[in-house]
Amino acid sequence: MKPGDLLLALLANVAWSLNFLAGKAGVEHFPPLMFTTLRFTVLILLLWPWLRWWPGKMRPILEISFLLGVFHFSMIFIGLDVSGDISSVAIAAQLYVPFSALLAVVWLGERLDRWRIGGIVAAFAGVMVISFDPTVIAHLDALAWIAGASLVMAIATILMRRLSGVSVFTLQAWIGAVAAPCLLLLSLLLEQGQVEALRTADWLDFATPVYSAVGASLVGHGIVYYLLTRYPVSLITPLLLLTPMLAVLLGVLVWGDHLTWKLLLGGFMTLIGIAVITLQASPPPTAEK
Repeated sequence: MKPGDLLLALLANVAWSLNFLAGKAGVEHFPPLMFTTLRFTVLILLLWPWLRWWPGKMRPILEISFLLGVFHFSMIFIGLDVSGDISSVAIAAQLYVPFSALLAVVWLGERLDRWRIGGIVAAFAGVMVISFDPTVIAHLDALAWIAGASLVMAIATILMRRLSGVSVFTLQAWIGAVAAPCLLLLSLLLEQGQVEALRTADWLDFATPVYSAVGASLVGHGIVYYLLTRYPVSLITPLLLLTPMLAVLLGVLVWGDHLTWKLLLGGFMTLIGIAVITLQASPPPTAEK
């Protein structure tokens, strides 16, 4: 990989890891569904030129948009809202990888070899170890929200594997267009204090949903999509495991998370399991011509 592209991969990891910090800071001020509404409002305003109708592909596009926009991201930010730290959330969010592997067996007829089975067991066992961390025990509802969000992400991932020819920005635009009005309605029905949150918000509060939209969706996903068009999946996806590691580091240095041996051991088990699943699932690199 060229040094410039390697730096881009690092930038994508940094962008995604900062999203956990921005999300946690954002839901400290805004109700989580309102925060997610603001995030996707910014996204659709930026990507409006890419919003176009795709004949014959709109059903999967809308299904993916509803799953990711309305369910996945709202559950992630609700989980961050009720969590006691950032580190456990960042690690547990990686459960979408073993969930995706299991769903691929059911829906796509894929087969699991002994390595991928071992990786799945290690990933889930790691999250179980994390769940015994004192901070996580006090906020088990957060772990449940993040696990649910990971399952939704896995379902959407299976649907995306069947979708071809749609650019990443077009799909992101549709996610924003579907999510923003749905989440606004849910926020009005289920939350309170939105007007007060808007009235008292300063520029830093408003910067959190803006960063989540720009940094995570446009920069992070845009870079990864670019790299996947130039390099094998087996080379790119392992590099993305840096994201939860950086998020844990940010949680400790910025948010004041406390690293216990259970969190460290569980995180190590989870990331090793995910690395095994990812490497075994990826096709071998093809020789350059």
